[in-house]
Amino acid sequence: MREPVWNEWRRPGPTPAQRKRDIGIAVLVLLCAVESTVLVNSMGAVLYDPAPDLREQLAWVLALSVPLVVRRRFPMAVMLVVSVLFIVAQWQRVGDNLVPSAILFLAIYTVGAWEQNRFAARWSRIGVIAGMFFWLGFALVRALIGPEVKFKGANGPLDPMLASVLYGLEFNIFFFAFAYVVGEMAWTAARRQAQLEFKAEELRRSQEQNTRGAIAAERMRIARDLHDVVAHHVSVMGIQAGAARRVLDSDAGMARDALQTVEQTARTAINELRGLLGVLRADAETDSKPAPGLDDLPELLDNARAAGLEVSHGVYGSPRDVPSAVALSAYRVVQEALTNVVKHADASHVDVRMRFLESALEVEVADDGRGHAAATGSGFGLVGMRERLAVHGGSLEAGPRRDAGYLVRASLPTEEKA
Repeated sequence: MREPVWNEWRRPGPTPAQRKRDIGIAVLVLLCAVESTVLVNSMGAVLYDPAPDLREQLAWVLALSVPLVVRRRFPMAVMLVVSVLFIVAQWQRVGDNLVPSAILFLAIYTVGAWEQNRFAARWSRIGVIAGMFFWLGFALVRALIGPEVKFKGANGPLDPMLASVLYGLEFNIFFFAFAYVVGEMAWTAARRQAQLEFKAEELRRSQEQNTRGAIAAERMRIARDLHDVVAHHVSVMGIQAGAARRVLDSDAGMARDALQTVEQTARTAINELRGLLGVLRADAETDSKPAPGLDDLPELLDNARAAGLEVSHGVYGSPRDVPSAVALSAYRVVQEALTNVVKHADASHVDVRMRFLESALEVEVADDGRGHAAATGSGFGLVGMRERLAVHGGSLEAGPRRDAGYLVRASLPTEEKA
């Protein structure tokens, strides 16, 4: 998936839920405008005196509120319509200016946050703000050349009219600058959110690819290990078959024993070949070192002790020979679990137990660390364990312990299938 050019990113249009929310906002604004207009007229605190009839004022606030229904779908059109209505409403000397100003603020903000054409978004807002200041200047000039305004209770150091002009300019500068900046911030936040979502999706895809690679590598490793095991059985079969051929005429009993060994070895080899489950090995490297098994576990435990861990080891049940592939898989599970403990668990003690059950071999590795051994790593170790146990129809249990630490328990069937 190709990464977008973020400087050219365009925000997607509003979702159906956001469109419904715009309708709710428009209704709420209208209700506030109606209430504010009624209260202002009831108090006699109208902005202009005389003010139009109350019904006309309510009609103006209705006209200003309705465009907000589609403000995120058509942000620029809504801003232009609201701006024109705002100026005309003031020209008609409506009684209240609080909610109409809030509507204008929301319209300017929406263009900054949602307009996809950023060039048009920038210059349309600048044009509207410039138009509003032109209207403000016109209103101030009209007030200066009109009847003299009485400022009751004025006692500051500045001329009341000058103070009124400065207050109006500063308030409007802050008002429009804030609307512009907040809109830009909303657009930037939306783009940053889109970047984070893209990175998260990219990371997820990479994780899936790495997991598939880890599974393939583990399957190759399983195939190589089982190749060594099966090669051993085939070699035994060849030796025993040759011995039976040589003594077939002279010693029938010895030949029968040799053929019986060939039969048993063949069954074991076939059982282990079934465990491949379709895993094919191509261009595999041969390894002169015998495949490790249960007898090699003490070496793993010594390595863990050398890494600074206190290791306890217990064997339960009656030890017996198990198929070579099962012994190899048990060894690999313990090896991976101890590696996780050393790398990630921050543990001081690890307990390794092996149980010889009636029809299964169970291995268990438990530590007293933080309990995040698997979560802290890449998670590929657990993937490999499960792949390996699936070869034999076994099961894996892995997770934090109740008090502290992490537990890995694997169960491998030991009964051979005929």
